[in-house]
Amino acid sequence: MFVRQHILFSSLLASTLLTQATLADIAFSSPKAGATIKGSTIDITFADGPGDPSINDFTSYTLQLCAGGNDADSYTPILTFTDKGDLSSPDYPAEITSLTIGGNTKNAYFLRTIGVAPGGTVINYSSRFTLSDMTGTFSPAVEAGLADVSGTDGPETDNQIANPQNAAVAPGASAAAGGPEYQVPYSMQTGVIRYAPMAVRAPSKITAKGDARQYPTSDYNIWLRTGMPAPIPTQTITDLFTYSVQSMEPTIAPAPQPSDDMQKFLNRWKD
Repeated sequence: MFVRQHILFSSLLASTLLTQATLADIAFSSPKAGATIKGSTIDITFADGPGDPSINDFTSYTLQLCAGGNDADSYTPILTFTDKGDLSSPDYPAEITSLTIGGNTKNAYFLRTIGVAPGGTVINYSSRFTLSDMTGTFSPAVEAGLADVSGTDGPETDNQIANPQNAAVAPGASAAAGGPEYQVPYSMQTGVIRYAPMAVRAPSKITAKGDARQYPTSDYNIWLRTGMPAPIPTQTITDLFTYSVQSMEPTIAPAPQPSDDMQKFLNRWKD
C-alpha cells in the first residue's frame, strides 16, 4: 500500500513539474538569480523558454521592475522600462531613473514582462536579485511581502495560452485588483477574456475645453453577414475601484410649488 501511494505521489509530482516546465515562454538569462547589481543599469537578456508561445510569437511586451513578495497583493511594479518592447533583440539595457524609488533589501527585486501574443497574454517573472545602491524605502505592503520571501524564485508564470484555465474567470469574479492583466492596452489584447483599466474618478469640475482621449481608439468590425466567425472576446473585466465615494443628502429645502396664476394655468393641463 505504501509503495503504491509513493508511486502515485511521484507520478503526480512529475506531472506537476512537467506542467510547470511547459508553461515557460520568455526566460531571463540575465540578471542571474541572487545577483547583486551596482549602479543604475540592469543588463537584461531574454531567452526562448521551452514552452509555447515562442519568443518570436510575441507582438510586444511591457517590461517592469517589481519589488516585494510573490503573491499578487504583496509586490508592486515600481518602474516601467518600456510598454512597447520588441523581442527582436535579446538584450535590453534598462536604466533606473532614480535610486530613491526603493530600498536595497537583499533579493527584493525581480523583473516582470507582460507579453502579448496571438491567443492571449503571458506574464513572466525573473529570479530575484539585489540592487545594492538603492537609497529609498519600500511601502509597508512591500516590506510585509518581503518578510515572507525565502530564496530567489519570483512569482509563478501566468500563461493564458499554454494554460487556458488560468484565463477563465468564474461569473461574478475578477482578476486581482490592480493585476498586470489590466496594464496591457486593450487594443493589444488577444485572448477570449479582455481586461479594462479602472474607470477614472469623475472630476469635481467639468470643463468644455482641453478634453482628450484617455486611451487610443481600437479597431472594430461590424458583423453583418451570416457565416462569419464569432468574435474572439467573450468577456471584458474592468479593474476594481481603489477609491471610495461618499454621498451626502442635500439639506436645502426644495422650492415650493407655484401658487400664483402660473399654477392655475398648469392645473388646466392635469388629466
